[in-house]
Amino acid sequence: MPGEGYMKFLDEATITIQAGKGGDGIISFRREKFIPKGGPNGGDGGHGGSIYLQATHNLNTLIDFRYQRQFKAENGKPGQGSNCTGEAGEDLVIPVPIGTMVYDKETEELIADLTDHDQKALVAQGGFRGIGNARFKSSINRAPRQCTKGSLGEKRELHLELKLIADVGLLGMPNAGKSTFIRSVSAARPKVADYPFTTLVPNLGVVTVGVGQSFVIADIPGLIEGAAEGVGLGHQFLRHVARTTILLHLVDAAALDGSDPVNNVKIIANELQKYDPELAKRERWLVLNKIDLLPEDERQARIDVILRGLDWQGRWFAISGLGHLGTDALVKAMATRLEEAKETISEQSPLSADIPFLPAGEDS
Repeated sequence: MPGEGYMKFLDEATITIQAGKGGDGIISFRREKFIPKGGPNGGDGGHGGSIYLQATHNLNTLIDFRYQRQFKAENGKPGQGSNCTGEAGEDLVIPVPIGTMVYDKETEELIADLTDHDQKALVAQGGFRGIGNARFKSSINRAPRQCTKGSLGEKRELHLELKLIADVGLLGMPNAGKSTFIRSVSAARPKVADYPFTTLVPNLGVVTVGVGQSFVIADIPGLIEGAAEGVGLGHQFLRHVARTTILLHLVDAAALDGSDPVNNVKIIANELQKYDPELAKRERWLVLNKIDLLPEDERQARIDVILRGLDWQGRWFAISGLGHLGTDALVKAMATRLEEAKETISEQSPLSADIPFLPAGEDS
Protein backbone atom coordinates (compact mmCIF):
# COMPACT_ATOMS: atom_id res chain seq x y z
CA MET A 1 0.00 0.00 0.00
CA PRO A 2 1.30 3.53 -0.75
CA GLY A 3 0.64 4.63 2.80
CA GLU A 4 2.98 1.97 4.14
CA GLY A 5 5.88 3.28 2.08
CA TYR A 6 5.22 6.83 3.17
CA MET A 7 5.10 6.00 6.87
CA LYS A 8 8.67 4.67 6.76
CA PHE A 9 9.93 8.20 6.32
CA LEU A 10 9.11 10.70 9.04
CA ASP A 11 10.66 14.13 8.60
CA GLU A 12 8.88 16.01 11.41
CA ALA A 13 8.42 15.22 15.09
CA THR A 14 7.50 16.97 18.33
CA ILE A 15 9.06 15.89 21.62
CA THR A 16 8.95 17.05 25.24
CA ILE A 17 12.20 17.19 27.19
CA GLN A 18 12.83 17.69 30.90
CA ALA A 19 16.33 18.33 32.22
CA GLY A 20 17.21 16.95 35.63
CA LYS A 21 16.54 18.83 38.89
CA GLY A 22 19.54 19.93 40.93
CA GLY A 23 20.10 18.05 44.16
CA ASP A 24 19.22 19.82 47.41
CA GLY A 25 21.83 21.02 49.83
CA ILE A 26 21.42 19.65 53.37
CA ILE A 27 21.75 20.79 56.96
CA SER A 28 24.20 18.65 58.90
CA PHE A 29 26.56 19.08 61.86
CA ARG A 30 29.66 17.21 62.75
CA ARG A 31 28.89 14.81 65.60
CA GLU A 32 31.86 13.00 67.04
CA LYS A 33 32.77 11.86 70.53
CA PHE A 34 34.70 14.47 72.50
CA ILE A 35 33.95 17.13 69.87
CA PRO A 36 30.77 18.77 71.21
CA LYS A 37 30.91 21.70 68.82
CA GLY A 38 31.93 20.12 65.53
CA GLY A 39 30.34 22.73 63.34
CA PRO A 40 28.27 22.52 60.11
CA ASN A 41 29.25 19.97 57.47
CA GLY A 42 26.22 19.77 55.18
CA GLY A 43 27.31 19.28 51.56
CA ASP A 44 25.98 20.75 48.34
CA GLY A 45 23.71 18.82 46.01
CA GLY A 46 24.72 17.67 42.54
CA HIS A 47 23.80 19.49 39.34
CA GLY A 48 20.89 18.05 37.36
CA GLY A 49 21.60 16.35 34.05
CA SER A 50 21.29 18.42 30.87
CA ILE A 51 19.84 17.24 27.56
CA TYR A 52 21.69 17.38 24.24
CA LEU A 53 20.76 16.48 20.69
CA GLN A 54 23.59 14.96 18.66
CA ALA A 55 23.64 14.38 14.90
CA THR A 56 24.69 10.96 13.65
CA HIS A 57 24.98 9.33 10.23
CA ASN A 58 23.56 6.12 11.73
CA LEU A 59 20.01 7.53 11.47
CA ASN A 60 18.18 8.84 8.43
CA THR A 61 14.64 9.40 9.72
CA LEU A 62 12.85 10.77 12.80
CA ILE A 63 10.64 7.69 12.99
CA ASP A 64 11.88 6.76 16.49
CA PHE A 65 10.25 9.88 17.89
CA ARG A 66 6.86 8.58 16.82
CA TYR A 67 7.14 5.96 19.58
CA GLN A 68 9.00 7.93 22.25
CA ARG A 69 8.10 11.57 22.72
CA GLN A 70 9.07 12.16 26.37
CA PHE A 71 12.70 12.46 27.47
CA LYS A 72 13.99 13.20 30.97
CA ALA A 73 17.53 13.58 32.24
CA GLU A 74 18.66 12.31 35.62
CA ASN A 75 18.21 14.44 38.74
CA GLY A 76 21.18 15.46 40.84
CA LYS A 77 21.62 13.69 44.19
CA PRO A 78 21.23 15.64 47.46
CA GLY A 79 24.28 16.63 49.46
CA GLN A 80 25.54 14.54 52.36
CA GLY A 81 27.21 15.09 55.71
CA SER A 82 30.95 15.39 56.13
CA ASN A 83 30.92 18.08 53.43
CA CYS A 84 30.20 15.50 50.74
CA THR A 85 28.72 16.86 47.51
CA GLY A 86 25.87 14.92 45.92
CA GLU A 87 26.46 13.13 42.64
CA ALA A 88 25.56 15.08 39.51
CA GLY A 89 22.76 13.76 37.33
CA GLU A 90 23.90 12.09 34.11
CA ASP A 91 23.41 14.12 30.94
CA LEU A 92 21.05 12.71 28.32
CA VAL A 93 22.26 12.68 24.71
CA ILE A 94 19.53 12.05 22.12
CA PRO A 95 20.75 10.96 18.64
CA VAL A 96 19.08 12.53 15.60
CA PRO A 97 19.77 12.31 11.85
CA ILE A 98 22.18 14.70 10.18
CA GLY A 99 20.14 17.57 8.75
CA THR A 100 17.81 17.95 11.75
CA MET A 101 16.64 21.46 12.55
CA VAL A 102 15.52 22.01 16.14
CA TYR A 103 12.86 24.61 17.01
CA ASP A 104 11.35 25.71 20.30
CA LYS A 105 7.69 24.76 19.87
CA GLU A 106 6.38 27.72 21.87
CA THR A 107 8.53 30.55 20.48
CA GLU A 108 9.28 28.97 17.06
CA GLU A 109 12.91 29.97 17.62
CA LEU A 110 15.53 27.95 15.74
CA ILE A 111 17.70 26.43 18.48
CA ALA A 112 20.09 24.35 16.38
CA ASP A 113 20.76 23.19 12.83
CA LEU A 114 22.66 19.91 13.05
CA THR A 115 24.45 19.41 9.74
CA ASP A 116 27.60 17.47 10.70
CA HIS A 117 28.24 14.05 12.21
CA ASP A 118 28.66 14.20 16.00
CA GLN A 119 27.59 17.87 16.12
CA LYS A 120 25.93 18.40 19.50
CA ALA A 121 23.52 21.06 20.76
CA LEU A 122 22.42 21.81 24.33
CA VAL A 123 18.61 21.97 24.29
CA ALA A 124 17.74 21.84 28.02
CA GLN A 125 19.97 23.02 30.86
CA GLY A 126 20.04 20.89 33.97
CA GLY A 127 19.05 22.45 37.30
CA PHE A 128 21.73 23.95 39.51
CA ARG A 129 22.67 22.31 42.77
CA GLY A 130 21.45 23.46 46.16
CA ILE A 131 23.88 24.75 48.78
CA GLY A 132 24.55 22.92 52.04
CA ASN A 133 24.75 24.67 55.39
CA ALA A 134 28.55 24.35 55.53
CA ARG A 135 28.70 27.07 52.86
CA PHE A 136 26.78 29.49 55.11
CA LYS A 137 29.23 29.35 58.01
CA SER A 138 30.76 32.71 58.90
CA SER A 139 32.40 34.50 61.83
CA ILE A 140 29.03 35.66 63.07
CA ASN A 141 27.07 32.53 62.14
CA ARG A 142 28.99 29.55 63.49
CA ALA A 143 26.06 27.11 63.34
CA PRO A 144 23.96 27.99 60.28
CA ARG A 145 20.68 26.14 59.94
CA GLN A 146 20.01 27.12 56.40
CA CYS A 147 20.49 25.49 53.02
CA THR A 148 19.00 25.87 49.54
CA LYS A 149 17.11 23.50 47.30
CA GLY A 150 18.32 22.60 43.84
CA SER A 151 16.63 24.41 40.97
CA LEU A 152 14.40 22.69 38.44
CA GLY A 153 15.85 21.72 35.09
CA GLU A 154 14.55 23.28 31.89
CA LYS A 155 11.41 21.79 30.41
CA ARG A 156 10.48 22.58 26.84
CA GLU A 157 8.69 21.22 23.82
CA LEU A 158 10.79 20.87 20.69
CA HIS A 159 9.77 20.62 17.05
CA LEU A 160 12.23 18.61 14.97
CA GLU A 161 12.35 18.98 11.21
CA LEU A 162 14.60 16.92 8.97
CA LYS A 163 16.06 18.36 5.80
CA LEU A 164 18.01 15.92 3.70
CA ILE A 165 21.66 16.75 3.12
CA ALA A 166 22.27 16.41 -0.60
CA ASP A 167 24.39 18.16 -3.21
CA VAL A 168 21.88 17.76 -6.03
CA GLY A 169 18.08 17.75 -5.87
CA LEU A 170 15.84 16.23 -8.56
CA LEU A 171 12.67 18.10 -9.47
CA GLY A 172 9.98 17.27 -11.95
CA MET A 173 6.40 16.24 -12.54
CA PRO A 174 5.30 12.71 -11.63
CA ASN A 175 6.70 10.22 -14.16
CA ALA A 176 9.38 12.65 -15.39
CA GLY A 177 11.84 9.80 -14.90
CA LYS A 178 13.58 10.93 -11.71
CA SER A 179 13.59 7.53 -10.03
CA THR A 180 14.87 5.86 -13.18
CA PHE A 181 17.61 8.46 -13.48
CA ILE A 182 18.80 8.05 -9.88
CA ARG A 183 18.86 4.27 -10.37
CA SER A 184 20.98 4.67 -13.48
CA VAL A 185 23.66 6.87 -11.90
CA SER A 186 23.79 5.57 -8.31
CA ALA A 187 23.29 2.49 -6.17
CA ALA A 188 19.91 3.77 -4.93
CA ARG A 189 17.00 1.53 -5.89
CA PRO A 190 13.76 3.54 -5.64
CA LYS A 191 10.54 1.98 -6.87
CA VAL A 192 9.93 2.58 -10.58
CA ALA A 193 6.55 2.11 -12.22
CA ASP A 194 4.34 3.70 -14.84
CA TYR A 195 1.90 5.57 -12.63
CA PRO A 196 1.88 8.94 -10.85
CA PHE A 197 3.52 9.38 -7.45
CA THR A 198 5.72 6.30 -7.69
CA THR A 199 8.13 8.01 -5.28
CA LEU A 200 6.43 8.23 -1.92
CA VAL A 201 9.53 9.07 0.13
CA PRO A 202 12.72 11.00 -0.73
CA ASN A 203 15.52 8.74 -1.94
CA LEU A 204 19.21 9.51 -1.49
CA GLY A 205 21.70 8.17 -3.99
CA VAL A 206 25.50 8.43 -3.78
CA VAL A 207 27.03 8.98 -7.21
CA THR A 208 30.66 7.88 -7.52
CA VAL A 209 32.55 9.71 -10.25
CA GLY A 210 36.09 8.56 -9.52
CA VAL A 211 38.40 7.57 -6.72
CA GLY A 212 37.58 9.77 -3.75
CA GLN A 213 35.07 11.80 -5.74
CA SER A 214 31.36 11.42 -5.12
CA PHE A 215 28.22 13.44 -4.42
CA VAL A 216 24.70 12.85 -3.13
CA ILE A 217 21.49 13.19 -5.15
CA ALA A 218 18.07 13.50 -3.52
CA ASP A 219 15.14 12.16 -5.51
CA ILE A 220 12.16 14.23 -4.37
CA PRO A 221 8.56 13.04 -4.98
CA GLY A 222 6.99 14.58 -8.07
CA LEU A 223 5.37 17.99 -7.87
CA ILE A 224 2.08 18.96 -9.44
CA GLU A 225 0.32 22.24 -9.90
CA GLY A 226 -0.75 23.59 -6.52
CA ALA A 227 1.98 21.73 -4.61
CA ALA A 228 3.03 24.85 -2.69
CA GLU A 229 -0.52 25.04 -1.32
CA GLY A 230 -0.46 21.39 -0.27
CA VAL A 231 -1.86 19.61 -3.33
CA GLY A 232 -0.36 16.18 -4.03
CA LEU A 233 2.64 14.66 -2.28
CA GLY A 234 5.58 16.77 -3.42
CA HIS A 235 4.83 19.80 -1.23
CA GLN A 236 5.73 17.76 1.85
CA PHE A 237 9.26 17.39 0.51
CA LEU A 238 10.01 20.77 -1.05
CA ARG A 239 11.99 21.62 2.09
CA HIS A 240 14.50 18.91 1.21
CA VAL A 241 15.81 20.78 -1.83
CA ALA A 242 16.67 23.81 0.33
CA ARG A 243 20.19 22.57 1.08
CA THR A 244 21.15 21.44 -2.40
CA THR A 245 23.71 23.26 -4.53
CA ILE A 246 22.20 22.29 -7.88
CA LEU A 247 18.61 21.50 -8.85
CA LEU A 248 18.15 19.11 -11.74
CA HIS A 249 14.81 19.80 -13.37
CA LEU A 250 13.79 16.66 -15.25
CA VAL A 251 11.09 16.83 -17.89
CA ASP A 252 9.66 14.16 -20.16
CA ALA A 253 10.84 15.48 -23.53
CA ALA A 254 9.11 12.73 -25.52
CA ALA A 255 5.71 13.58 -23.99
CA LEU A 256 4.02 10.51 -25.46
CA ASP A 257 1.21 11.06 -22.96
CA GLY A 258 0.23 14.23 -24.80
CA SER A 259 1.46 16.65 -22.12
CA ASP A 260 3.36 19.85 -22.94
CA PRO A 261 7.01 19.76 -21.74
CA VAL A 262 7.23 23.56 -21.77
CA ASN A 263 4.14 23.93 -19.61
CA ASN A 264 5.35 21.20 -17.26
CA VAL A 265 8.61 23.06 -16.65
CA LYS A 266 6.76 26.32 -16.01
CA ILE A 267 4.44 24.65 -13.49
CA ILE A 268 7.36 23.40 -11.39
CA ALA A 269 9.14 26.76 -11.62
CA ASN A 270 5.97 28.49 -10.46
CA GLU A 271 5.62 26.13 -7.49
CA LEU A 272 9.23 26.82 -6.46
CA GLN A 273 8.61 30.55 -6.64
CA LYS A 274 5.47 30.32 -4.49
CA TYR A 275 7.09 28.03 -1.95
CA ASP A 276 10.31 30.03 -1.53
CA PRO A 277 11.45 32.85 -3.87
CA GLU A 278 15.05 32.36 -2.75
CA LEU A 279 14.87 28.69 -3.62
CA ALA A 280 13.58 29.61 -7.07
CA LYS A 281 16.85 31.49 -7.64
CA ARG A 282 18.94 28.39 -6.96
CA GLU A 283 21.01 27.12 -9.88
CA ARG A 284 18.75 24.87 -11.92
CA TRP A 285 19.74 22.68 -14.84
CA LEU A 286 17.18 21.51 -17.36
CA VAL A 287 17.36 17.78 -18.14
CA LEU A 288 15.35 16.68 -21.17
CA ASN A 289 14.71 13.04 -20.37
CA LYS A 290 13.38 10.07 -22.38
CA ILE A 291 14.81 11.28 -25.69
CA ASP A 292 15.33 7.62 -26.67
CA LEU A 293 11.56 7.46 -27.21
CA LEU A 294 11.91 9.95 -30.08
CA PRO A 295 13.23 9.05 -33.54
CA GLU A 296 16.84 10.22 -33.87
CA ASP A 297 16.01 12.62 -36.71
CA GLU A 298 13.34 14.33 -34.57
CA ARG A 299 15.26 14.75 -31.30
CA GLN A 300 17.07 18.00 -32.04
CA ALA A 301 13.94 19.64 -33.37
CA ARG A 302 12.05 18.71 -30.18
CA ILE A 303 14.90 20.03 -28.03
CA ASP A 304 14.93 23.32 -29.93
CA VAL A 305 11.17 23.75 -29.51
CA ILE A 306 11.37 23.23 -25.76
CA LEU A 307 14.33 25.57 -25.28
CA ARG A 308 12.71 28.31 -27.36
CA GLY A 309 9.39 27.90 -25.58
CA LEU A 310 11.12 28.39 -22.23
CA ASP A 311 13.62 30.97 -23.44
CA TRP A 312 16.03 28.83 -21.43
CA GLN A 313 19.28 30.57 -20.50
CA GLY A 314 20.63 28.02 -18.03
CA ARG A 315 22.52 24.83 -18.63
CA TRP A 316 20.67 21.90 -20.22
CA PHE A 317 21.21 18.25 -21.11
CA ALA A 318 19.32 15.74 -23.24
CA ILE A 319 19.41 12.22 -21.81
CA SER A 320 17.72 8.89 -21.41
CA GLY A 321 17.88 7.63 -17.85
CA LEU A 322 16.59 4.21 -18.85
CA GLY A 323 18.92 3.88 -21.81
CA HIS A 324 21.93 5.49 -20.07
CA LEU A 325 22.18 7.92 -22.96
CA GLY A 326 23.98 11.16 -22.02
CA THR A 327 23.98 10.33 -18.30
CA ASP A 328 27.77 10.01 -18.03
CA ALA A 329 28.29 13.51 -19.44
CA LEU A 330 25.68 14.90 -17.04
CA VAL A 331 27.26 13.21 -14.01
CA LYS A 332 30.74 14.50 -14.91
CA ALA A 333 29.37 18.02 -15.40
CA MET A 334 27.68 17.91 -12.00
CA ALA A 335 30.85 16.68 -10.30
CA THR A 336 32.88 19.47 -11.89
CA ARG A 337 30.32 22.12 -10.96
CA LEU A 338 30.13 20.93 -7.35
CA GLU A 339 33.90 21.09 -7.04
CA GLU A 340 33.82 24.67 -8.38
CA ALA A 341 31.02 25.56 -5.96
CA LYS A 342 32.89 24.35 -2.87
CA GLU A 343 35.14 27.38 -2.75
CA THR A 344 32.26 29.71 -3.58
CA ILE A 345 30.00 28.53 -0.77
CA SER A 346 32.56 27.40 1.80
CA GLU A 347 31.97 30.55 3.84
CA GLN A 348 28.22 30.68 3.23
CA SER A 349 25.31 28.68 4.54
CA PRO A 350 23.86 26.25 1.96
CA LEU A 351 20.48 27.76 2.80
CA SER A 352 21.52 31.16 1.47
CA ALA A 353 24.12 30.35 -1.17
CA ASP A 354 23.31 32.28 -4.33
CA ILE A 355 25.13 30.58 -7.19
CA PRO A 356 24.92 32.23 -10.62
CA PHE A 357 23.68 30.40 -13.70
CA LEU A 358 26.26 28.82 -15.99
CA PRO A 359 26.25 29.58 -19.72
CA ALA A 360 23.83 27.55 -21.77
CA GLY A 361 25.24 24.30 -23.10
CA GLU A 362 24.37 20.84 -24.26
CA ASP A 363 25.60 17.38 -23.40
CA SER A 364 28.19 16.49 -25.94
